Parts: sequence; structure tokens; C-alpha cells
Amino acid sequence: MTDQIFEKTSRIPASARDLYEWHSRPGAFSRLAPPWQQVRLRAGSTGLREGSRVVLELKSGPFHRTWVAEHRNVRPGLGFQDIQLEGPFARWEHTHDFAPVDEMHSELRDSITYRLPAGVLGNLVGSDFARHQLQRVFTYRHDTTADDLRLFVRFRNLPRLRVAVTGGRGFIGTALTHLLTTQGHTVVPIDRAARIENPSLPTWNPDDGVLNPETLEGIDAVVHLAGESVSEGRWNHAKKRRIRSSREQGTARLVTSLMELKQPPKVLVSASAIGFYGPRGDEILDEQSDRGTGFLPEVAEAWEAAAQVAAGAGIRVVNSRFGVVLSPTGGALAKMLPLFKVGAGGVLGSGRQGVSWISLDDAIAALLHCLMSADLEGPVNLTAPHPVDNRELTKVLARVLHRPALARVPSLAARVAFGEMAEEMLLTGSRVVPNKLLGNGFEFRQPDLETALRHLLGRTDETG
Repeated sequence: MTDQIFEKTSRIPASARDLYEWHSRPGAFSRLAPPWQQVRLRAGSTGLREGSRVVLELKSGPFHRTWVAEHRNVRPGLGFQDIQLEGPFARWEHTHDFAPVDEMHSELRDSITYRLPAGVLGNLVGSDFARHQLQRVFTYRHDTTADDLRLFVRFRNLPRLRVAVTGGRGFIGTALTHLLTTQGHTVVPIDRAARIENPSLPTWNPDDGVLNPETLEGIDAVVHLAGESVSEGRWNHAKKRRIRSSREQGTARLVTSLMELKQPPKVLVSASAIGFYGPRGDEILDEQSDRGTGFLPEVAEAWEAAAQVAAGAGIRVVNSRFGVVLSPTGGALAKMLPLFKVGAGGVLGSGRQGVSWISLDDAIAALLHCLMSADLEGPVNLTAPHPVDNRELTKVLARVLHRPALARVPSLAARVAFGEMAEEMLLTGSRVVPNKLLGNGFEFRQPDLETALRHLLGRTDETG
């Protein structure tokens, strides 16, 4: 059978050497894996070495497939090849070329020679589909590479950090870890004691604090993301107590451990939430706005106060107030997609409630920006510049997926199903803007909702 060839070329705002080194760092594969695909790196060596291999697990519905590729023709600073040894294609040779343009720019060229399985039948049935999927995947990969290298160049003259991360197994923490490592930083996970056995790594229990604080000596920064989920499970007295305790007491105990170090970290970026503002209708809210009323505003205030204690040890504290983080890999969008994909999505309640959203890539880039920007402290809203309401979110998501969205979830049904959580999180909302980030020079990758959803779902090359 005749081989097929796919090529994509893009201009990257970084040198060819930077582009090569970015690909060679831990986390590069995960940064390049499209979030709408179920692909997992099962094994693989760090760096690009001649003959080293990576093992991927591909999942589609109930089906799993292993893909083994070997690095060959490694040319430091210029490129390398991935050759399929085992996998879904009859042949797959992927050449990565990094060509210098000038000191600050390079050309990224991906060239793939492939052959579909099942011979003539495979070509007849799958040729157009395969090319379309490759176009989706590599548009995403090139956009992500360019954005990540642009971020690297912005902070390239600052020292690389050793960053301790709590909540690193969540979908935000996982993505942040991969971003940090590809930017040249070192990530030290602070995991629950029951999950880790390496005595050289810090472990903790929210009820007791860091159990081996000496392992945090030499840490430059801490990102604290751990906390009881507010959206999983119906709220009752026990659930609300866990939500508050995991944030207020868990943060307080972490801060105590940091303050007792011989050399405390320079910065603590501690998660918070725009729930601080409470339901405020169409009022535009920024970091100067007052706290709202209700359970979530009270929790957020206590959460932030616990983190601010660290300032007493000279630690710069940033309270990152997360909006609704959008990604197919977790959070609200992951829960919405199954219904919207089959045309059963629709407006929730009145549809007028504000949705202050942010793409996952912008959220983790903003966290890195907070780590590296010495003049940022206190509350920082992690939201996109253009909040929408639930009706607009519904309309745009349906348009991107090419599906109808005629269903409607009545307010009463939401209250019956979710109780108090429906009133504070689903049927009311707020319009929060990121004035501190914008004023500090942060550049959003996806500042408007449709751009973000098309990028996240691999629909960038399509029109509405």
C-alpha cells in the first residue's frame, strides 16, 4: 500500500535550541496530548536519547491499545524522529524538525509518513478521517507549543524554581506540574502520607500538617491546591465541615510547617475561589470588591486568611481566586460534555446567572505568572476577561459541538437534586474580571469563550 504523508509547519517565538530543549523535558508529551483524547504515557525515559522508547496507552470507549515508539536520529537543537514499533498504524514515522529563523524565532515542522491498517479497505474507510484527526491534533500541538515557549521567553532570565505542590493529582495540579517541568522548573509533590513511600519527599495530612517538614528545606515556592471538592456529593453538615476544615485548617497547618523552616520559601500561591464574592447578579467584580454573603464566601475568607499568616515569615502570599476552569479532563466542562455531545444539553435554571470561566491552560499559566512575578500578592482573580451567562455558555458549547441544546433544567429540579449547593453554585453566579493579571502584563491564550472551547475540543480549524 502507498504511504501517506502529513505535514504541518508553524513559526515559534523562541530559538530552535529552546524549542528542542522544551521537547526534551519531562512533561512535554503531556503538554502536547490533546485533552479531548484519552492518551496516557505509561512509560518513557526523560530527555531525548537515541534508541529510548515511550509507551502510550490509547483508549476509545471500552477499547485499549498500546503504542510503543522509539526515538531515532536525535539531532540536539535540530530535531528527532519517533518510529512506531507497536501501535494502531501499519507504519508511522514522525520527524520533528526545528529550524532556526533568527535568535528569537524558529520553525517547527512535523512530518509524518504513515500507513493505515487493513490495506485497501483501511484506506477507503479511514483515509479522510485519519487526515482530519491529524490536522486537529497538530493544530492543537503547535498552538500549545508556541504559547508555552512564549511564556518561557517572558521569564527566561529569572532563576528556575523548586516548587512544592499540594493537590498535584487533581486535573489542575497535574497540568500545572507538566507546565512547570517543561519550563525548566523542578516540581516536588506534597502528597498524602498514605499515597507515598519515598521518605525523601514531603508528605502531609490536612489534619496534622506536613509530617516530614525537613524535606521542604530548599524549596523556593509552594502552590497549595489541595482541598475537599465542593462540587462532588450533596452538601450536608458533614460535607460542609470537611469543605471548610480542609481549606482553613489544612492551609493553616501547611503554613505553620513553612514558617518553621530554616529558610522558608519566597512565595506561597494558595488556591481560593471566586465564591468569595457570592452571587452578585450583573455586577462586575474585581479584586477590590467586597466579600459576599453565604457559605462559600465565608469559607473563601477563612481560607485566604489562613494563607496570609505566612506573610509573617516574609513569604509573599498570592490567593488565586479560581473561576470555573474549563477542560475536557475535569471540572464542569467534563461533566457537561456527555449530555451536550448527544444533543441533550441545555440551559440551567433561568440561564441568566454569570459564569466566570477560564481555560485550563490559562489557569496554569496564570499560576506560573503569580510564582514568577514578585510584585503580585494578595487576591488575584483567575478568570478570563469576558465572563458570560449560562445561556451564552450553552449556546457557544452547542455551536462548537454542532449539536442542538434545547433541554432546560428547571430551578426546582436542580434544588431537589443538589440542595443548598444548587443555590450557591448552579442557579446563581457572578461576573468576575482579572484586573490584577491584566494590569501585571499577563496575556491570555484564550480570552473569549468560543476560542477557548474550540482549542480545548479540537475544533480550531472549523467555522461555526
